[in-house]
This record gives sequence, structure tokens and C-alpha cells, in this order.
Amino acid sequence: MGVLRMGYIHIRVTDLDAAKKHYIDTLGFAPTLEVGRTVYLKGWDEWDHHSVVLEEGGVGVKKFGFKVESPDDIDIIENRARVFGVKTERMSRGDNPEVSEGLRITLPSTHVVEVYYEQTFVGNAVGSVNPESFPRHLAGIGAPRIDHALMVAEDVNANEKFFMDVMDFYQVERLVPDLDHTECSLATWLSVGNRGHDIAILGGPAGTDGKIHHFAFQLYGWSEVLRASDIMSMDDVQLDVGPTRHGITRGQTTYFFDPAGNRNEVFSDGYVAYRDRPTTLWTVDQLGKGIFYHKRQLNEEYTTVFT
Repeated sequence: MGVLRMGYIHIRVTDLDAAKKHYIDTLGFAPTLEVGRTVYLKGWDEWDHHSVVLEEGGVGVKKFGFKVESPDDIDIIENRARVFGVKTERMSRGDNPEVSEGLRITLPSTHVVEVYYEQTFVGNAVGSVNPESFPRHLAGIGAPRIDHALMVAEDVNANEKFFMDVMDFYQVERLVPDLDHTECSLATWLSVGNRGHDIAILGGPAGTDGKIHHFAFQLYGWSEVLRASDIMSMDDVQLDVGPTRHGITRGQTTYFFDPAGNRNEVFSDGYVAYRDRPTTLWTVDQLGKGIFYHKRQLNEEYTTVFT
């Protein structure tokens, strides 16, 4: 059974025109389709039709899409999800523009996950025959692709179990109360391949089910994270934290907000993960070091703002 990656994130924004300026002009994603007050975007090094969907009307995440290798994987995940006990429904080709038929699942945290096996192939900006290393005329930051997302759940362990048992993710890192209680996840970082994480889950207080903490865009190296932060400053983007480094994942990062208040991240490097590695444990008393390795303390906005 093969989940390939998080293929798209569909988010709500309060002002589509302001959001387009942010994601297209500042982050450098390209529009591929606009239907009413919804726009579909892709990064320059992504091959499929879209990876970010912006829909006007509110804030926060509407759904996540995960791409699998074949239609058979849809059946496997559907059977596993039914055994797990979550709500499922089939979706038809065209329910999402340019996306195949698939399966829609409601997680224990009420987040909606869609699983599909095909999206219209449009190619990246440099092609696949004797390509250049990057496009000469990138807009803004020029982020090549989406990287991961951090969802918020009142019950981390239930969502963690879903992704591991149903979707075949494996656990890379885990936040626990202390070393005497390692069976309880306060937060978890999960992968399907060699990335440090494709999806992460953070425990939140009552009323935070269905929310996200952030979603991230991949960059290549510390210098690109610094340059991205400079461009955000030029464009008057509201910064949250960074540039800095994580202890968890070892990634280099800057956090910032889109005009609607959804938190974004640019993320670089980190380590290569393997399915047979032991899970890295972090204890809650060292969370400051785990999140912000240099300063080793969290700010209030980072730990309380979810959308």
C-alpha cells in the first residue's frame, strides 16, 4: 500500500485577492485555475496541477489531499478506515478539479482527508529533458513545493494511530510528558518516505479539533530561508518566529502569517528519515529546545494561535 505524499492542502481565506498576492507574489506559487472565489496553485518544481487551494470565506483548513500509487490503494485504505471506525465516503472524479476519484475520510479530530491516485499532470517549470536547475525568473521567494502540515487535535493519540494503522505512516519524532510516560503523545511527527515529517499532530485544548497550526513550503538551504525572510519583510508580511532552527527535525525555519491569519512556514533541510529508525523522543520540559533550538523558549503566539 503506497501513500506517496501530501498532495494538496485546501484552506480558507478571508480575502481572496489579498491571499493571491501573498501566495503568488510573495511565495511565488503559480495559479493554474480559478473557479469563482477559489484559486488553485502549484510550486515551480511540482508536477501535478495544484498543491494549494485558496477558498474565500473564513480561515483555517478545509481538507488535506494525500496521493497514493494506484486505485487499489484506495480500496485498502477504505477497508482499514472502516475497521478503525472513522466515517468514509467515496468521491467522484471531478469533485475536486483535475483530481481522480478517491476516498474522503473524517478523522477523529474532524479534519477531512481525501485520498486519490491521480491528478492532472502539468509538469514543472524546468521540464524533464536536460533541465536547468531552477527557472530564471522566479516570483518572490520562489518556493518550489509544499512540504508538510501541522494539524491540531484534542486527542493526538487517536489521530496518530489513524495515520499509522490506516495510512501506513511511521513515527519519526514524538513529544511525551516524561520518560516514564512514553506511551502518551502530546505531539507527533509522521512520515511516509524519507522526509522528517509529511504530517504532524499537535495536542490542543478543547475546541481546537479541525484546526491547523501551520503548513509549510520547502526551500533549499539556510541562505534561502534568510532570503525568504528578507522578502517577507519587503512585502510587510507578519512574521511569527525566525529565521531559526528546530531541534525537532533539525529543520531551518521562519514562521509567518498570510493575510487571513493562517500560519505558514518556510522549511529547509532537516534529516533523512528511514522507516526502520527508532523514534526520537522529546520530553515536554525540553519543548523550547525542540521547537526553537537557538533561543530554547516558545512565544505565546506560537503556542496559542490556530486556525
